[in-house]
This record gives sequence, C-alpha cells and structure tokens, in this order.
Amino acid sequence: MRHFLFGRTGLRVSELFLGGTPFFARGDGEARRNHRRLLDTYAEAGGNTIDTASAYGDSEEVLGELLHGDRDRWVLGTKFGLTRDPDDANAGGTHRRNLALSLDRSLRRLRTDRIDVLWVHLWDRHTPIEETMRALDDAVRAGKVLYTGISDSPAWVAARADALAEWRDRTPFAGIQVPYNVAARGVERDQLPMAGHLGLSAAGWRPPARGVLAGAGGGTPSERERAAARAVAEAAAETGAAPAQVAIAWTRARRGWVHPIIAASTPEVLKENLGAAGLELDAEVVARLDAAAEPEPGYLEAFTSDAGTSPGVVGRVGVVSRHGGAA
Repeated sequence: MRHFLFGRTGLRVSELFLGGTPFFARGDGEARRNHRRLLDTYAEAGGNTIDTASAYGDSEEVLGELLHGDRDRWVLGTKFGLTRDPDDANAGGTHRRNLALSLDRSLRRLRTDRIDVLWVHLWDRHTPIEETMRALDDAVRAGKVLYTGISDSPAWVAARADALAEWRDRTPFAGIQVPYNVAARGVERDQLPMAGHLGLSAAGWRPPARGVLAGAGGGTPSERERAAARAVAEAAAETGAAPAQVAIAWTRARRGWVHPIIAASTPEVLKENLGAAGLELDAEVVARLDAAAEPEPGYLEAFTSDAGTSPGVVGRVGVVSRHGGAA
C-alpha cells in the first residue's frame, strides 16, 4: 500500500484508512480474536492509519488493547464533539471544556500519551470556531495532539478555521472527513474543491455506500444508488475486480488526496476491500462511473463557470489563465 503526506504536513498516511466502527463492541473471546485479525490484515497490507472516535462505543478501548506494545508504528486518529453523556449539557460540542475532558478520556482508553490526529467530529454551530481552534492549538502545544482535522463541516467553516490559524500562528487543520462514493457526490461542489485549494487531505467515509455499491447492503437503495451500483458492477465485470474494490478505487482515481475509510466486520471482507489499493481504473471506466450518478451542480458553480467567459466580466478581448484556458 502506498503512503502519502497528510495535508500540508510531513506525516505519512496510508492511502486507505482503517475505520474504527467494527471495534464498536468489546465482545467475547471470539470477538476479540476477530478484532486482532482485522488489525493484522490491515497491517499486512501495509496500512498504518486508524480512524476511530470517542462516540464509537468500545472502539477506543478495544484499539488501545490491540495497539498496546506496538503503538508507535500507527497513525492513530480519534474524534471528539459528539456527546459522552446525554444528561450532561456540556458533555458534547467543540468548546474548550468538552475538548479537554474528551481528549483525556480518549488518551486513557487508547492507552497512549498523544493522539496523532484529533478530528472535530461534527461542526458545532453553538461554539465559535475561534474557541475550538485555540483549544486544539493548546492541546498540540501541550503534546497531547500532533495534528488536527475536521469532519462533516461546511466548507466555509474549515476555510475560516484555516485563515484564523494562519493569521494567529496556530495549528491549522490538515484534513477533512466527508461522505464520498460514486452515488454520494455532493461534496464535489464545495468541500473537496476547498480542500484541494487549501492543500488538505480528505478522508472519505462510506465508500461502498452502506454496501450497496458492493452488491450487498440493507434497506431500500435510491434510484441514484441503484444506477451507481449497476455501473460499478459492470466495471467490476470488465476489470475482473470485486465491486467493492471498484467503488473504493474510484474515490482514489477522482482525487489522489482522498483517502477512503475502510470498515469491514470480517478479515475476509477487509482483505477484499484492501485490494482496491492496487487497482488502477482506466480513464474510460472512471468516466462511465462518473456519468452513472453525476452530481447536480449548484447555481454558483454554473453561474461562475458561465461568468468566466462572459464579456460582461472579462471584456470582449478575453483573458487567458496561466494554465492555458480561458479565465
């Protein structure tokens, strides 16, 4: 498995992240053996980056036990912000108090003295982003956290946080987390362009769309998901790869700085999914997958695209950009 720099840092992270949700429940002896096999399967494939959260049940404690004695080879990330106690108004959110308490709890559960990547789990609209960024920077300066990121947030929040960090010499976010797959492409409007512009890595969760794109999954898929699943199945038949591998590889083919988060309940499924790391999709296959569930452009995307070539904006002479196209 290849490794890439994490955002604008020197940290090396594997192209596929291991999700922490399969470690949600501690379980009995057989469950623990399965947890060990999951971690070993990922390690054998060359993976080094784990993504969990304080809200994922027993996941932090399970991983703390599994990584004990071998902690330093892993890039360990967790999240804070979702409530730890529904009866405590201050047990959730991204304010300084909850960050401090949640971080100390995560350190204890993970049996470690620092978190490699601490993610804001969800944008907290009640806490000023200035407070969150200052508290995160304090945690970095204290040595409890090395890098930071934000999950499930409007693009403007992450962009404002980045600007605040730059202006005030504080630790900026190095990455974002977003839902991303062939059928769910809304983040292509705003979050992913923002991340690309600012040099942030993007961790994409749910790349197989709850198993729908892998030919499994429960519930009733939408028509958009069914169309995407058909295109993935056709591409899989052509390439000889498993549908899940095609779906995961597509996210990497679209943007090389997107890191799919792989979560599987058995080592066999995980091993199959990890096969996406070596799968290179032809441009024609990627284009057909793109066309299966194209995102509807927002008004601003279409408006600014048209305005870029409008005489009303650039004059009748026109402008040529440094990249050779009409600006």
